[in-house]
Amino acid sequence: MKEWFKKGEHWVWFSASTVSISVVLVVGLLLMISFRGLVHFWPHSVYEYEVKTDNGKLEQVVGELHEVKSKEFKDPKAEDGIVRIPQYLLKVGNRDVYGIDFRWINSANIIGRQDILDDGVTVVERYEWGNVYGHLEYIKQDGKIVARGDNVLPMMQQLVDSGLDLHNQIRYIEKVIIGGINYKLEQLRLNEKRLETDGEYTAEKQAEFEAERTTLKQEFSDQQDTLKVLYRQSNNLGEVTLQIAGNKFIHVPLKSIVRFWQPNNMTFGEQVGFFFTSIGHFLIDDPREANTEGGVFPAIVGTVTMVILMAIFVTPMGVIAAVYMSEYAKDGILLRTVRISINNLAGVPSIVFGIFGLGFFVYIIGGSIDELFYSYALPSPTFGTPALLWASLTMALLTLPVVIVSTQEGLSRIPRALREGGLALGATKSETIMKIVLPMSMPAIMTGLILAVARAAGEVAPLMLVGVVKLAPELPIDLNAPFIHLDRKFMHLGFHIYDVGFQSPNVEASQPLVYATSLLLVLIIIGLNLGAITIRNKLREKYKALDN
Repeated sequence: MKEWFKKGEHWVWFSASTVSISVVLVVGLLLMISFRGLVHFWPHSVYEYEVKTDNGKLEQVVGELHEVKSKEFKDPKAEDGIVRIPQYLLKVGNRDVYGIDFRWINSANIIGRQDILDDGVTVVERYEWGNVYGHLEYIKQDGKIVARGDNVLPMMQQLVDSGLDLHNQIRYIEKVIIGGINYKLEQLRLNEKRLETDGEYTAEKQAEFEAERTTLKQEFSDQQDTLKVLYRQSNNLGEVTLQIAGNKFIHVPLKSIVRFWQPNNMTFGEQVGFFFTSIGHFLIDDPREANTEGGVFPAIVGTVTMVILMAIFVTPMGVIAAVYMSEYAKDGILLRTVRISINNLAGVPSIVFGIFGLGFFVYIIGGSIDELFYSYALPSPTFGTPALLWASLTMALLTLPVVIVSTQEGLSRIPRALREGGLALGATKSETIMKIVLPMSMPAIMTGLILAVARAAGEVAPLMLVGVVKLAPELPIDLNAPFIHLDRKFMHLGFHIYDVGFQSPNVEASQPLVYATSLLLVLIIIGLNLGAITIRNKLREKYKALDN
């Protein structure tokens, strides 16, 4: 044993066990997030309970069973003085009737046994007020019942499909066409102000602006007329009546229904199809109901756009700094101080970078840009406000030390003989660096970029100060020139997780979305990193012979 310790074998085993524990913890965390996130999309069976209330009355409770926990109560008759009674968390929906989405039920108050409702129970997902749980009764149009009994389901499916088609048309006109018209009108107004400020607003220019404004207003009016027709058609779809718990009835306008399903009547194949359809809705829909329902598409676009811009900014800055310190700067106290400072920057809390970005980029740089180039738009700021550009630059500064250190490591591994050979063949120092040294250092540069992307995609604190918002009225990328709007605020998956998890008024409804969004963020980071790793491996193979 002493010989074993003298050889240092115990340190090898200690290191291996530590790495193994870390891997198990990471894999376990990912599995937990995956399970809790993906189960949100699976159709849950609907249960019915008969519960005895505090005043002794019996109450019928219907909903999806989401969680079971044991609660401890003091009981002198018990062996340890404590009795544990299961508590059921049910998603009862019908928020416009009950005022809540979820409800805890004490199993001691349940009369009889837990029972699954019959196959006819229907779950209706709405744009507002959450889900409805009940039995289909009849469909009414223009005050007349047009379907009842077995005829309700097929007719409802047809009307809901028509309502979704009308909803998509309305949404496209409002967000894309009318949004584009409003954007052009605003740009027209700003151009007029700019010409007035510069003293170039002539009668000819005024006539051109008025003609263009008249055309845009006419397009706006035409689209408004189209919207009125679509809204009228949507209102004429009618409403469906469902019987909910307690023999109550609820009337749901068909235009407000996203989709509906009968979970207790689904086959396994239908459940799988519903699962993937739900994931699709989550990825392409906009958030609803204070981000507790709907999808995360704007947050996906904002996250990916910010990370790509960050990579575009940080890569040249980091590479140029590393090349200068490694190839041009003379070794001395100043250079050593700079290197120590760069290493220390990697340990600075991210919120400090956010404060710096807000003060320097937004207020100083952005304010100066507004005064120099957008003075006609003041006091409304153009770049002197948190936006996508400043968020990307702030994250570039945050990850800059990682790229610099990684690039320096790659440069130090290039043999001196290659540099001398390039100079001996008549190349200048800059040509040798650009054509020999940097290409061979690309794997190390890509490694730094991978680490930078992984950190930037998950940071939240600095983004809260320099551009990210709870709900963005417009995407940072659209069909209006210049297509990528650096002056817009944006949504981010990391902030979305924080907002839904800690700021939501409906905690129980938000928990599944926290796990689902976290899993999506991890997958996006993995996808971005896999792309960078693929490029790095190809470059590594390309220069492998020279590196050896």
